Amino acid sequence: MTFKIATWNINSIRLRIGIVESFLKSHNPDILCLQEIKCQNDQFPAKSFRRLGYEHIAVHGQKAYHGVATVSKYPIIESDSTDYCNMGDTRHLATMFKAGGRRINLHNFYVPAGGDEPDPDKNPKFDHKLRFLNEMLGLPSDHAGIENIMVGDLNIAPHENDVWSHKQLLKVVSHTPVETELLDRIRDQGGWVDLVREKIPVEEQLYSWWSYRAHDWNISDRGRRLDHIWSSQSLVNSLSSVEVLREARGWAKPSDHVPVISTFEFN
Repeated sequence: MTFKIATWNINSIRLRIGIVESFLKSHNPDILCLQEIKCQNDQFPAKSFRRLGYEHIAVHGQKAYHGVATVSKYPIIESDSTDYCNMGDTRHLATMFKAGGRRINLHNFYVPAGGDEPDPDKNPKFDHKLRFLNEMLGLPSDHAGIENIMVGDLNIAPHENDVWSHKQLLKVVSHTPVETELLDRIRDQGGWVDLVREKIPVEEQLYSWWSYRAHDWNISDRGRRLDHIWSSQSLVNSLSSVEVLREARGWAKPSDHVPVISTFEFN
């Protein structure tokens, strides 16, 4: 069976529900994880998703800021969230599914962006980001026979070819050594695999975010790969493809992020 998961920082679900509906019709993922939904739970446009066959919905939102949601064609066995750093932000949602004879725990993350100054002593937002990442250390990819997938806007572009200019962005939040090294530790200590780079060589430049500030994002192409899909090692052999949907950045009223999709083939 084919099992497809997509992740997308939508930057306001109510503002962009039209392009989300178009994406679901054209790409038909089994599960879509959204970040930065910017609405409270009762404001989430659940009816729009149910009309398209996504009957199972978990939302962890708050007024105007942050927020994550997972919509699925598969029943959600259970869901919970962790309040990283005890800030009261809605940045994490874990949902459990059964698919292809497997039990899969799906983590949906929206890691803090970190502000502009990469100094935790001067910038409370960057301090928050580093504390959040440190609390993610040790998050296991396999536990008690349950396989795990982690998706979301992790707000870090870890490799040299995940940014438009490695040298120019070394002191820019999202690509500083302290952030990229922390993300590597989270991956390695938890036994995670970066599925996008499993299929698309690290030597190839690849982005999932382009700033709204660019006059023409496509021509300047100053992007960063901030959106990720990781999994347990045990799921890697079932991975058939990944896709970063670059063209979505050019859709009407787009998010500054684009969907990232992973497809598995389960026996």
